[in-house]
Amino acid sequence: MQLGLGLTSLLASLVVAISAPELVDAAPLNRIAPVSRRAPGGMVTMPLKRIQQRDDLHPQLLLQQHINRSHRRLARMTGRDEPTKRDLENAIAKRMYHIEKRGESIEARFNRNGFSSSDLKANAKKGAVAAAKGKKKGKGAAAAAGAGAGAAAGAGAAAAAGSNASATATASAAAGSGTGISQIDVDAETNGGLTAANTPTGNNSLGLDIEANDVGYIATVQMGTPATDFKLLMDSGSADLWVGSADGCQSSAGGDCGNHTFLGTASSSSFVNTNTAWQITYGSGAVSGDIVTDNLVVAGLSLNAHTFGVATEETQDFSDDSVPFDGLMGLAQSTLSEQQTPTPVESLASAGLIDSATTSFKISRLADQANDGEITFGGLDSSKFDASTLTTIANVNTEGFWEAAVDSFSADGQDLGLTGRTAILDTGTTLIVAPADDAATVHAAIPGSQSDGQGGFTIPCTTSTSIALTMNGTSFAIDPRDLLFAPVDANDLTGDCVSGISSGSVGGANEWLVGDVFLKNAYFSTNVNTNQIQLAKLV
Repeated sequence: MQLGLGLTSLLASLVVAISAPELVDAAPLNRIAPVSRRAPGGMVTMPLKRIQQRDDLHPQLLLQQHINRSHRRLARMTGRDEPTKRDLENAIAKRMYHIEKRGESIEARFNRNGFSSSDLKANAKKGAVAAAKGKKKGKGAAAAAGAGAGAAAGAGAAAAAGSNASATATASAAAGSGTGISQIDVDAETNGGLTAANTPTGNNSLGLDIEANDVGYIATVQMGTPATDFKLLMDSGSADLWVGSADGCQSSAGGDCGNHTFLGTASSSSFVNTNTAWQITYGSGAVSGDIVTDNLVVAGLSLNAHTFGVATEETQDFSDDSVPFDGLMGLAQSTLSEQQTPTPVESLASAGLIDSATTSFKISRLADQANDGEITFGGLDSSKFDASTLTTIANVNTEGFWEAAVDSFSADGQDLGLTGRTAILDTGTTLIVAPADDAATVHAAIPGSQSDGQGGFTIPCTTSTSIALTMNGTSFAIDPRDLLFAPVDANDLTGDCVSGISSGSVGGANEWLVGDVFLKNAYFSTNVNTNQIQLAKLV
């Protein structure tokens, strides 16, 4: 069976946006010396916002795009060769072929979301032609939306147009015990929109807003004089801070850097350009520009003349109007920094504004409708976790990522026999990506699971199986709801769902890339000073 012309064009446009700007091609530098401390108690938290996922694509294509990005991310983290563009193209094409072969056409998927066959082919063709010219922009293909976010495609940047802007709060949330995937999640995947966080209850805390159905995080900080709000993508898998330049930012696809907030001499009287060139690559996206100094305020704490980057050129992955953030803040260790400068959390600790270079994450789950997520700098928010379960784990990664040894894996309390594994804990990845044999072992313990033969799996949307990772003697269970990436059929929420655990084709035989599927189930904290990770069970 061959793909038609429309689907071939669609493939071309899909590949253009095959990776979100989540992967940093960072060369390790010398580790910085431990930063100074002050009296215990100083910490600060700030809000995060979620990045929208796409539903104008078949869930299997969304899955493959997540897998592709995860493969590239894992390769960079482990120092191995990345999959080639041809590898990624072949993976998308193969999955499209199998979708068609099973009888559910991609065009039918678009039709269910309000697109005609002619719209599909026309938009796919526009995306392919524009991609070939290097000038794809606007509705031809929305840019991919960030770390772990659903990728954009040439066909259908206007997805969800005319739909409600947010998920319906009255929809029933599945408890992961036989009721099927939450309608709230399905609506959020379709419609996108922002779910606002509740007013924080802790000191120095700011709430975390959720975009769509639990994909990616954005925090708002202030930069410049006068202080201006910037939306920054938070990523524990990179170590550089940057925003677009107000003194001229060009998109590599042509034109300016879109409808974003920019920083420069035109917007800030305290802005100083060092005229030192800087550039970084994130998967299929990249930025380049100058290293600068300016004032930075993180949840009320001021870092004057902080050193970071402004981008004078961005690929469309960042410059497109559809990208909901103005820059990125990396929260790995600064040994990864391309700018060769401390991260904001390290600088806050050096200035004595927080006790230690500690970053802590409580990731909220949309289906809970609790909206209580936060990111905390300088300590741990004890109101978010059970202190009796807090465990401290050595960071086994030598390059600046956060990686923990895993004692064992289990399914409903039954040991799966997987030992000697490590987990790279990464807020910038949506899925869990495991070595192929390990992924197969895990899914064999989930009744009703099936392999798609391409690294992905389907599981019953009604599964109640709880997969758990044990680290330093403490077992952390994944809520079965978090195993449900998306329903295979949006009209059948108790049928089959695409699994949030997939197999990886790169990385070591014992290395797992563990993203939000797991991290929504634990309080996650990192400490640069001690080079340690802490995990605790949520309350």
